[in-house]
Amino acid sequence: MSMARLSAKDSNSEPKRARIEAPLVLGFSADDKIRTIQPRDDALVVTLRIGGYDVRKVLVDQGSAVEIMYPDLYKGLNLKPEDLTAYDSPLVSFKRKTVTLRGQIRLPIQTGLDVVEVDFIVVDAYSPYMAIVARPWLHALETVSSTLHQKVKYPSNSQVKEIVGNQSMARQCMVATILHRPNTESSASVERNS
Repeated sequence: MSMARLSAKDSNSEPKRARIEAPLVLGFSADDKIRTIQPRDDALVVTLRIGGYDVRKVLVDQGSAVEIMYPDLYKGLNLKPEDLTAYDSPLVSFKRKTVTLRGQIRLPIQTGLDVVEVDFIVVDAYSPYMAIVARPWLHALETVSSTLHQKVKYPSNSQVKEIVGNQSMARQCMVATILHRPNTESSASVERNS
């Protein structure tokens, strides 16, 4: 009799199912454009926690192979020449000029609970940005980024996390770049126009 009860009980109970977790999908939809100013072609400029400090005006550049740190951030982090290691590969600017390098430093970039250490190349050049994060950081964090949607998305603890860009800051940086002209360039253009 007890055997019959067990059999009936077993036949009525549901079989245990294996938990299947759906893979995270990193992508963008029309909803991701909400709260962005469209149509625009602004750069993706974000705030990141670098070396323990919240750093504004960080350009996300998928086309760059190295992370760059500019003089304002170098000074703001109170870095000294002895904190840097040598970096002897030439670096060429957007204007196709060789940039003066101070060296290289490894610093953590924290996004939420995730921390990725990257090597920043410290340059002696003007930029409206404090830093540029590039493919090494993007790939280490397994991100996808979109200038159209003004976001960086990455997987973290079985969720998709976002870093939202700041279009206003991106435009301020663009204006600063346009207005910044070394004296040699402005005097040369004045001479040509005379």
